Amino acid sequence: MTRREPSGATRPGRGPSASGARLWTWLMLPGTLWMTGFLLASLVLVATLAFGTTDPLGNPRFGLNFDNIATLADPAYSTVLLRSLGYALLTCAVCLAVAYPVAYTIALHGGRFKNALIAAIVVPFFANYLVRMYGWSVVLSDDGPLLRALRAVGIAGDDTKILQTGAGVVAGLVYGFIVFMIIPLYAALERMDTSLIEAGRDLYGGPLRTFLFVTVPATRQGAAAGCVLVFLPAMGDFVSAQLMGGPDQIMIGNLIQDKFFQGQNWPLGSALTMLLMAVLFLGMLGYLRRTRKDEAEAAR
Repeated sequence: MTRREPSGATRPGRGPSASGARLWTWLMLPGTLWMTGFLLASLVLVATLAFGTTDPLGNPRFGLNFDNIATLADPAYSTVLLRSLGYALLTCAVCLAVAYPVAYTIALHGGRFKNALIAAIVVPFFANYLVRMYGWSVVLSDDGPLLRALRAVGIAGDDTKILQTGAGVVAGLVYGFIVFMIIPLYAALERMDTSLIEAGRDLYGGPLRTFLFVTVPATRQGAAAGCVLVFLPAMGDFVSAQLMGGPDQIMIGNLIQDKFFQGQNWPLGSALTMLLMAVLFLGMLGYLRRTRKDEAEAAR
């Protein structure tokens, strides 16, 4: 005898959830293929152009020339790369220090105003990035409101400068990308079990120790995601260094822009782009390895 299934039963993999998953897969497929195709095409184009040359008129020509790769060993380029790396890491640290209290306050003490507070943070960043950087450069200028206020209270002197310094560049990067740190931290704190904080107060006593030994470890994935989201664009940014820095604060993004638009040396600009992407790839690889390790520890 063969067993008949009830009329209302569904076979595994045939239910509404499986059909919905297949539907979303097909809906995502065109956009995924579109983005992947253009990404791979641009990477191949830049990678092959990095081995090219320029004709006497400055037009790029494909070829097999390793001079551009050898040029990257020049100490001048290494200095700019290390400076960009330092600025990006410092930007991550400052964003982390500023975003944690903001996200913590909104997530755990925002109450019914949580959505309004998040909107108040996110909506201003809908404005054009270049416009916001121009406005920030006015605020940080020598005659801007910030330095005038600091001079009025005796904190800054007449010769104090923010623009055309490393601090000015980092300030611009922090202002430009801090929202990418606040949102992941807010999401991690929103998902965290608040009973852990109460238990931490019983174990560690003070709020600072509870925050360091309970809240920070519980939200480290959100912090790691925020650091990646801040580090990647900050490493390749050139607007902040151009508007708020000087000749001694240029970043690798400024070099790439110069080679493509002013120096008419697209092959060298492509080689610098590949160098930047290699550094970003290493950072992303470290983040993925950290994420897999955290997931493996959580599954135990």
